[in-house]
Parts: sequence; structure tokens; C-alpha cells
Amino acid sequence: MAQPEVTIQQGTLRGSTATDFRGNPFLKFQGIPYAKPPLGNLRFKAPVPPEKWTGVFDATKEGSICYHRDVIKKDVLEGTENCLVLNVYTKRLPKDHKDLRPVMFWIHGGAFVWGHGGEDLYGPDYLITEDVVVVTINYRLGLFGFISFDDPSLEIPGNAGLKDQVMALRWVQKNIDKFGGDPNNVTIFGESAGGASVHLMVLSPLAKGLFHKAIAQSGCALNTWVQASKGVKRVAEVMGLEGTDDKTVFDALNKKTTEEVLEIQEKMDDVFQPYKPRYVGLVIETNSKEPFMVEEPIDIMVSGKYNPVPFMIGYTSLEGAALDLLKKPNDPEAPDFEKLIPWSFGYEVGSPESKAVAAKLKKFYFGDEEYSRRLLTNKYDVFSDVYVIYDIYVTIMTQFAISKRPTYLYRMVVETNLNFFKILLNIQVPGVCHCDDVGYLFKHFATPEIVAGSVEDVGLTRFVKLWTNFAKFGNPTPDKNDDLLKVEWKPVIDANVDFLDIGKELEAKANPVNERLLLWKQLFEESPAGKK
Repeated sequence: MAQPEVTIQQGTLRGSTATDFRGNPFLKFQGIPYAKPPLGNLRFKAPVPPEKWTGVFDATKEGSICYHRDVIKKDVLEGTENCLVLNVYTKRLPKDHKDLRPVMFWIHGGAFVWGHGGEDLYGPDYLITEDVVVVTINYRLGLFGFISFDDPSLEIPGNAGLKDQVMALRWVQKNIDKFGGDPNNVTIFGESAGGASVHLMVLSPLAKGLFHKAIAQSGCALNTWVQASKGVKRVAEVMGLEGTDDKTVFDALNKKTTEEVLEIQEKMDDVFQPYKPRYVGLVIETNSKEPFMVEEPIDIMVSGKYNPVPFMIGYTSLEGAALDLLKKPNDPEAPDFEKLIPWSFGYEVGSPESKAVAAKLKKFYFGDEEYSRRLLTNKYDVFSDVYVIYDIYVTIMTQFAISKRPTYLYRMVVETNLNFFKILLNIQVPGVCHCDDVGYLFKHFATPEIVAGSVEDVGLTRFVKLWTNFAKFGNPTPDKNDDLLKVEWKPVIDANVDFLDIGKELEAKANPVNERLLLWKQLFEESPAGKK
């Protein structure tokens, strides 16, 4: 097959061909710039539109990923700052404007400090079988994408990494029809920090009109690790510039090499724990000409002034197990319950009130037992609840009654050889780990061979069908007689909360609220923030 060519607003691209996991051909266009390189006077700033080129652009290979330290191979630093590229995968190029298919726009996870959109992690081989156009992107990470300064003259109010995502969506609106994608049917989806990014896009006025459906997997805007304090003061401390103004700190930071900026970031102690905000993440902008967000996410949700699109959100049964990626798998270390109280509850760490809440949490999850390996699942349960699940519950309960579009909730409980993160971490307790859903949507470096008719084959085929149905129709189960799915997934319409349990079979259920979620609800209502 000849190399495919496409002409977009920037110029002509030459792509390549591949076959999906069913053996059918598709087209690949990789490493396409969607913004100018964020270098020189654009470093740390919001992205600007890409420039045109002459000749034919080689889109047969991925561009650079954004600079970061590998999450697994801790001694490996990879990528560059010139990384604002995306990849487009399509079954065929359009013969006319009528031959357009739904677009699925993937935002990768990685706590806003790791990851990329490349095929090593997110190969399109599964999703492309359902004849959708798949887009994966890179966006700036760490300080490169999330440093913020109050001085308006510096034009760095924060959220550059999130604005990268918006710029990539604008590129899709302008160009995706040339690849056979429908700019009027774009579904954004992502997992972990990508899932939180999806929810933030739903809430951001900057993303209005750029997408039409949204899927947030294991992450939402309310998670404690999403919102950050403005880190410039801490940057100044690390650089020995305490007490100086923003411009002095910026000038010093901007002279640093890529490697030196990451060194500063890693010295900032960006603690990934609920009890205090991070230094890398969403900031509420106060001095921006084109802000991503100027109100607290919860206030936007309560007001109903967000992008009204069909919304799917869900979680895995044992989200908290993945936190051992940062430690040792199956570590018997007892959690510090006081550090698990969300900063958003308004308690002062070390206060009698905070210690009393910590004691209540310990009693609830561990009873009267001292911590041991026998309580490992209990430890993972509290991590799951505070890092991911409780905030998803709040999101569902806040949005379903306000939104004019359907909201769907799922819980993933299926365990097969595709649950690569749990296998990678050697987690030895029952349940589905954070990130394990990714292996049912994308082929990656650790994907096992898929045997036709196996539980892996059936599991990923169901996942792909549900997700692409939602992209196509705004309803994950539009055909009640579908022999593969055999279920009707109902949207949330009342406090009883319909949801889909995604196991080796699909089960429509109601009321996922258990004693654990009710405890967190009570703790918030009794907290300083809950009493306001």
C-alpha cells in the first residue's frame, strides 16, 4: 500500500500504514505539530498556533515526548521541551465530506509529571477496529506545563499544560475532517490525570464547543491531587531566591537548562498526598487574558455553567493499589491517616480536630487491629476512596441533577492478563488496580498475545464497544439486543445511582454507595469546609 498523504492547514503530511489486532489495515499520521515549539520566549507560556511548512512533512514516526523522568525506570530521563505534537489514526481517508466518523481524543495520565501519547503506551490497535478516528497527544508536564506567576507582565498565569490540550482540540476542529474525522462529533477521554483533565475540559470555558462527549476514567476535577498551590514561592526557595519578586525568579528559572528545571521541580517536594495541595496541577487564574479556569471546580459544577455534554465517569475496584508504584509492592508500612485527610476539608495538620478525624478513619478501616500485611486490602481501600472514588461520587451527585445531558457511571472489576499495572506491580490482593482499564482500550509495551475467544479478547472487545458506542451515539448501550454486551447501561437519574459493573460479565446495578463513601460524606459535612 502506498504511503498516504493528507493536506491540512499547515501543509502536506505523509503518513504510514499498519494493521490492527484483527489484521485489518489502517493509516497512521504521527508527530504532527499542533502548536509552535514552546521554546525561547514561549517557554512556560500558553501555546500558540503552529506554523505552516513547505514541502511534505514526514508523519511516519512519533515526535519527541515531553520531558520527564520515567515513572518505572527512575534513572531514565526522556523527551525534550519541543514536544507539542499529536498522532492521528484512521481506517481510511474521506472520499467526500459525508464520509466522516466519530473522533476519540485521548489525554494521557501520569499525575501531570509523567507520560506521553505514543504507541508504546497507547497503540490504537483495538479502538480503530470500530471505525473511529483516534487522536493521541503530548502536553507539557511538571514545571514546564504548570508553573504560574502572579506578575501579569510575565504572561505565565499557569495551566499551560491544560491549555496545550485545548490547543490540540482546536487543531482537531480545523483539520480532523481531512483524516475522515467528524469535527462535530469529538469525544475526549482520558485516565487518571487524563481523566481529571477531561473533567476540567468539561468545566473550562476555554474548551467550549471543542468537543461533544467526555469520558473521565479514574480521575475528576475534585481529586485532591489535581489542584495545586502557586508554586513560585517554593521555586524561589529551592533556587535560593526567597523574598525576590516574580520577575527575578522567572529570569533565573528561564536561564536553566531543561535538565536543571526538572532538578528544581524534584527538589520542590511535590507531595502526592491528600493533606496538602501539590505544586504541579490546576491553578485558579487571576491575571490571564485567556484563562483556563477562574473559579473553583466545585463552584462551576454547582452553578451548572459548564459545557453540557454526555458524560461517562468511573473507577476501578482497587484504585489505591497503584500507589505502591511509588513505594514497594505489598509494602506492610502503615498509612499515616492524618495525611489522608483532604486539604480541601480545611483542617490544620497536627490540630486536635485533625488527629480526631485520623483516629476515626483508622478505627473505621482497621478496627482495633495494628497494621499488618493482613490489612493490605484495607489500606488500599482507604487510598482508593480518598484519592479517587469519593470525589467521583461527589461529582456524580453534583452533576447529574444539573446537567441537561446524560451521566453514566461504571465500576471496573474484571481481572484478566490485560490488567497490566497490577501484574507489573505484583499486587497480590483481589481487585482491579488504577490504570488497569487502559489495557482494554490500547495496545502497549506489555500487552500479551490476544487469543481469539479468550477472556482477554472478550473483555477488550466489550470495553471497546462500550467506549466507541458512547462516542458514536452518546449512549454506551444503544442496542438492548446486542449479543456482545447483553445489557442496558442506564444513566444516573436519581440518588439511587444506576451504574455498570464491568466484570467478566456486564451487570447493570444500582446504588454503589457503601459505608465507606457515607463515612467520607459525613467527615466532609463535619469539617470546617463542609460547615461553610
